[in-house]
Amino acid sequence: MALHLIKLCVGAESIDDLREWVSRKALTAIAAGLEPHSYHTTRMVPKRVEELLEGGSLYWVIKGQVQARQKLTGIETFTDSEGIGRCNLILGPEVVETTYQPRRAFQGWRYLQDTEAPRDLAALGAAAEMPLELRRELAELGLL
Repeated sequence: MALHLIKLCVGAESIDDLREWVSRKALTAIAAGLEPHSYHTTRMVPKRVEELLEGGSLYWVIKGQVQARQKLTGIETFTDSEGIGRCNLILGPEVVETTYQPRRAFQGWRYLQDTEAPRDLAALGAAAEMPLELRRELAELGLL
């Protein structure tokens, strides 16, 4: 069973904002001759790396709702120019929309068990075609 991370997507107003950020990071990687990917830098290093890299994703909270995820493809530690240990979460290039799941604000990242992770939006079938506001309301009521 995969283990995931969940993190606030600070600065993003929508999934489109997140996708734009991911596209810029992927283009930068391609320009450097690397595989297209994005990364997110954190101060804390996950201790359960093996579990995370066995199919885990980084779930993004946007505007108080989990709305999307990206596959975790690697975790690299480094020391920055000020001598502080940091961690790059290497993410796949695809942003996958998920069902909405309300989340209160928190600092840093948290582990997320597979059983607690929201489903991919595509798994809803025809319900995925509903207008965004209707899906959001139904999710807040626990009906979707």
